[in-house]
Amino acid sequence: MLAESLRLPVLLYGELAAGRTRAQLRSGGTARLAERIVAGELRPDFGPASLHPTAGATLLAARPPLVAFNLELSPPAGLAEAQTIAAQVREGGTHGLPGLRALGVPLRHWIDEEPRKREIGQVSMNVEDPLSLPLRMIVAAVAERARALGASIAAAELVGLAPSAALDGFPLELPLRGFDPERHLLENALRAA
Repeated sequence: MLAESLRLPVLLYGELAAGRTRAQLRSGGTARLAERIVAGELRPDFGPASLHPTAGATLLAARPPLVAFNLELSPPAGLAEAQTIAAQVREGGTHGLPGLRALGVPLRHWIDEEPRKREIGQVSMNVEDPLSLPLRMIVAAVAERARALGASIAAAELVGLAPSAALDGFPLELPLRGFDPERHLLENALRAA
């Protein structure tokens, strides 16, 4: 439908495209993607052989559920430490984990309920295959990198849903803020629907 009615080129990735990754398609941004299509390096799987003038292209895959997962660093670790750790643990980093996308972002927390704020660092991640890369492995990798910087992990956060297997062996001592198995475990949410 996208290719035919909207004249949008559709490029497949993952299992639908013999393992080609989204990162390979996105490398260099939209301008580079357009150049690669025009040069014949890439051919859309569906639709026209050029980007749509306003909508660009659509990248499509079939894959396990994506899990959004965050790790908050303990103060005084800030944005710089979170960015360093993220660069090291994401796929392609020096201690990279396969299928892990990671960014270091700043969080602001109130100090002792006073109107002063402290900025702390958070490693914000998307896990492309949480069945192959369970969250406990990510916690261990981030904790190791944090220790190397003199930092530690204060808490974790699951954003949205995750299959229960992604949480197998999750460290019980690490607070998982706001976690509710009825709302956050995929299997429970599907049963309730």
